[in-house]
Parts: sequence; C-alpha cells; structure tokens
Amino acid sequence: MYPYLFSPIKIGPLTVKNRIAYPSLGLLYSYDGKLNDRYYAFFRERAAGGAGIVTVGPVGIDFIGAGFVALSLADDDAVPAFAKLAHTIRAAGASPWIQIFHAGRYSHPILINNDTPIGPSPVYSKYSKATPREMSIEDIDRVRGAFAAAAVRAKRAGFDGIEIIGSGGYLITQFLSPVTNIRTDIYGGSFENRARFPREVVEAVRAALGPDTPLGVRMAGNDFIQGSNTDVEAARIAAVYEKAGVDVLNVTGGWHETKVPQLPMELPRAAFAFLALNVKRAVKVPVMASNRIADPKSAEAILMDGCADMVNLGRVLIADPEWPKKAREGREDEIRPCVACSQGCTDMVFSGRPVYCIGNPLAGYEHERAVVKTASPKKVVVAGAGPAGLEAAVTLALRGHSVSLYEKASDIGGQLWLAGAPHHKREILEFIRYYRAMIKKLSIPLFLDTPVTPELLAREKPDHVIVAEGAAPLIPPIPGVDDSSVVSAWKVLAENPPLGHDVAIVGGGAVGLETAMFAAQKGTLSPEVLHFLFAYEAVPVERLRHLMFHGASRVTVFEMLEKAGRDVGRSTRWVLFDNLKRHEVDIRCSARVLSIKDGVVTWDENGATSSKRFDTVILAAGSKSLKNLSESLKPSGIPISVIGDGAKIGKIDDAIHGGFLAAAAI
Repeated sequence: MYPYLFSPIKIGPLTVKNRIAYPSLGLLYSYDGKLNDRYYAFFRERAAGGAGIVTVGPVGIDFIGAGFVALSLADDDAVPAFAKLAHTIRAAGASPWIQIFHAGRYSHPILINNDTPIGPSPVYSKYSKATPREMSIEDIDRVRGAFAAAAVRAKRAGFDGIEIIGSGGYLITQFLSPVTNIRTDIYGGSFENRARFPREVVEAVRAALGPDTPLGVRMAGNDFIQGSNTDVEAARIAAVYEKAGVDVLNVTGGWHETKVPQLPMELPRAAFAFLALNVKRAVKVPVMASNRIADPKSAEAILMDGCADMVNLGRVLIADPEWPKKAREGREDEIRPCVACSQGCTDMVFSGRPVYCIGNPLAGYEHERAVVKTASPKKVVVAGAGPAGLEAAVTLALRGHSVSLYEKASDIGGQLWLAGAPHHKREILEFIRYYRAMIKKLSIPLFLDTPVTPELLAREKPDHVIVAEGAAPLIPPIPGVDDSSVVSAWKVLAENPPLGHDVAIVGGGAVGLETAMFAAQKGTLSPEVLHFLFAYEAVPVERLRHLMFHGASRVTVFEMLEKAGRDVGRSTRWVLFDNLKRHEVDIRCSARVLSIKDGVVTWDENGATSSKRFDTVILAAGSKSLKNLSESLKPSGIPISVIGDGAKIGKIDDAIHGGFLAAAAI
C-alpha cells in the first residue's frame, strides 16, 4: 500500500526508511526545560508507530529565547537526558531528529523572568504582548553561537539530524521579514541583508556539525502577514538555505499572528502542499510538506504529484501514532482521526497546559494509561452508541471483555452527527468512520433501534452496565417556546429543515454559533461552483466574494451574557468569529429574549426592549443530562457506570476519555 509513502529517502548522508516525519510540536510536559518520563513515553509511541523521522522540539538554545516552558539544550548538563530520548526513539524504529529554537520577539516576558525579549527591531508583538529590545551585533554573535553550540550538544546526544526553526514568526523569520526587521545596518534593509542572520546561523551550525550530520530548516512557505514575505520570497529564501548547507527543507505555513487559518478544520486537507511545491522548484535538496495532511491518500498524492519528497504528520500522529503502520497494512479505516479541532493540542499550548488529544485517550498519557488485558473477563452491556459509549465498547473489547453495544437510534454516533453537521465541521464525522471500523474489527455485537431496559438486562444478565444515554436539548423558560416558528438547534443540525429568510438563534454558546454558521452558509457558493465561476471568469471576483458569504438566510444571535462563545476553543475562536463576521451574522450580547409569539421575538438588550419578526427561531440554550436509564437500573443491583453527557454535560473529549476510563476500570 502507498509505494511512494513507504519508500526510503536519502537526506544528506542519512537514509530514512519512509517519507513520513513527525515534526516538532510543543507539548508542555514539563515547566523546567527538562525531559521526563511523560516525554519518553510519548516519543516512544510515535517512533514505534512506523514514522521514518520523529522530531523532538522545539528545544531552546538559551533562556531568553525559550523561557522555562520549552525544552532546553542551553548547557551540557541536558545532554544525557536527550541522549536517552534519542536512544528511545531509535530503539523504537525511527530516526531521531531535534529542532533547535529561539522565539525572538515571541518570547513572553512572564516566561523569561519578566526580562525583555530580543528581536531584530523593537516592533511590538501582538502574540507576546511585548516590544522586544533590538539585538546588538554582540547579541547577534552570541545567538548565532548558541545555535551552533546547541546543535553540537544534540549531535553528542545521538540525534541523527538537526533542524533549525525558521518559521512560525520566530527569530529567524523576524530577521527575514520587512515587517519586523526595520534595521539600517548590514542585517536590515535589502533582501540580502535581511537574510544575512538566517544564512549565518545555518552556516555556523553546518560548520559546527560537519558534513556527516543532516541539517534542515523548517521554513515558512508564506508568512501570510500583510507586507511580509510571500511564496515568491520563500523560494528565494530556500535557495539561500540550500547554498548555506542544508540537506532538507521543511515547509509549513505562516506566523502565529496570521489571520489565515493554519491548522483548524477550516483549512482543507493538504491545502498548503502548493507551498512545498513552490520551494521544491527552487532547490535540489528534499522538501517536506506540512499542515492538515490527514489521510494516507492525501499524503501519497502529494508525493506522487511531485509537490514534496516527504510529509509531516504532526497532530495526526498525536491522534494515532500507528497511522503509518495501519496505512502500510491497508487498515486506514482503523486510524483514529485527527479532526483538526485544536482543543487538546493548540488550545492547550496557548493556555500553557500539557497537550493531549480529544479523540485518543492515551495521547499524552502513555506514561500512566494503557489498554491492559483483563484477567477476569466480564459480560458488559453498553447502553448508548454516542462517542462515550463507542469508546467504552471498543476499549472493553480490546481488554478482552464480552461486550454488547445497544443504541436506541437507527445508527451510531449520537451527537457527533450534530457536531459534524456544519460544512466546516465535517471532519468530526471521521470519528464515526473510525468506530464503525473498530466495531467490525472487534466483532462487537451492535443492536440498533434497541433501547436498553430493565427487562432486556434481566434477559442478558450482564456483570456490568455502562450507561451512555446522553443528553437532550434544554428548553429555556421563555414564553412562546412552543410557537410554530420555533425549532431546536439539534433538529436543525440533525435534519436540515428549511429555514426562512430571517433566522433568530437564542443562545450564543458554541452550539448556537455553529448553528448560526450552518444557517448562514445555506445558499452560498460551494467550493466547486466557486472554482468553476472563477476559472472561466464568469462572474467578477468581488461579486464572487459576495456570493461566498451571502446566502438564503440572514442570521441574528441573541446571547444573554456579555460575551458570546465563551466555550469556544482559544485557538479557533478567532476563526469562528471571523467567519461569522464574513457571513454578516448579527451577534447581540447582553440580550435576553423575553418572549416569542407568531415569530416575533421580544428581547431586552442593556435595558432597552426591542421586537422583530423572524421566519425561524432556533433554540440553542444548552443541554440537559438524561438519567432515565441510570435511575431505573438502581434497584436492579447490577453494577453500573454512567458516562458522557448522562453523567455531566461536557465536550467530545469528556465523552471519549470518560468512556475509556470507565472501561479501563472494569
């Protein structure tokens, strides 16, 4: 399967067994710059899963550039611990690489003992909320030397390859960009001058390593920042790196500050492969493609089409470290999906917390969680095939229990169908694909259209019951909620009924806002139609842009709190609100709906009462736990575990992780 993906590749003097790389991603498993058992266990699993390269990082070269959150190779004392990690990765079957890092103006003062970050110029950073000190020539010499010294330590630790981070808006990129580099000396001004420091860093590291250690740079294929480097300049930058001595170029997207989504599910799969192709045309060394390469077919196509020589699978290998192994064995349906939600990874890093995965209960917990075969198999009934019940059933079967899965609806998935209904959230439906495959693989008896009752359990006589009966829409105490114009968000997302021209949504949490997007996108141009009209110049570009965001419905959201979307993830919140703005969704905060009558919504907004007629009013006021089954089973004496929304209203990760933990405890 996938002959290009699983063919070997030569990077400098090194031969790598396949074209799959796990790139550097911040994990925050320590706050002292040091490795620990959690790191060792995490990287061991990524290496054992079949990737050709596993990259550790980002690893700081000094304190001012990394603080106390990133791992550090700033002194010789760190070498033994990194040597242990390099050995761990190699022993598990992958080539160990390491990425060395300096954040520049992106260093948060609080993380560097309230010191001032440094950068090419004193240009304020929205990311770190700080203005850096302009680096002196002495600073430049010192940092260049620190890169080389850290690279040598990494080589001593036994890493096969070294990568310098020159992307993401970090120090190297800051020197290259005319937005952040406004120097007037030999390190600023012309392209050649702005490229001088990055070139010198690569040359210094190359000289320090010698010719026998592969060297790479992770570079931006386009900064996606107004006035900064585009893909045109990226090709020139790549040529500079190649001449300076790199063996491979790892091409990713833009800066953290960009307003072009780089990671969430709004970014189509493999959408940035064109950036890698652009660089590949400019150099002769191997090139890696990055960002949202989620499935084996996409990865193989990138290689077959000549866009890149390798692919980076970052969050994909967090979600399932065995992605390479399963793809090679033709078991791609069994791959746990990365749905690009950013909730367990990017949101955590931006919040200063350890990385995990909403869909893989083991990711980040490899040091303390495992699927352990049971010594005393039990007969277990799982009631409910939403995400919590599905994960519980799969985990029970993997552990060796005899499990039967019951679902009162006609299909598995539960609220996953609702979460994945908006066009930009379809990736969530991949969970259903995965669980279907695992139910089949593990021969789990599945009974659809079959509610669990005390009578059923009396016949089956299970040793244990896991109850995952889920939730129901919460109906707010508003006069007129039974009006003919009113429908629940659940019904809208599940059944896609016709909506009127003017649509009101009561509730501005995540569900309400996603439902607003679902409604606002009705009647807008599909990507295929947009491509056709653009390619044939059938409609002026500005008109096409208008038709992309203006469909059949005008949407107004009423949120009683001062701020909408409080439960939306930190790293994706701006994307959602940006899209709501593009679709001209009117979000009214501090707006409490007082009544609904014949489609007329009356609300109080900051003390002023207003009314307006809407064709459709959608209730998105939250959910309430269903406890009918769990309450009815109490007299039976059968041990039960209640999971998912039936235990407490939560998110997908609460359901999946809760299902796993309940199954692991039996």
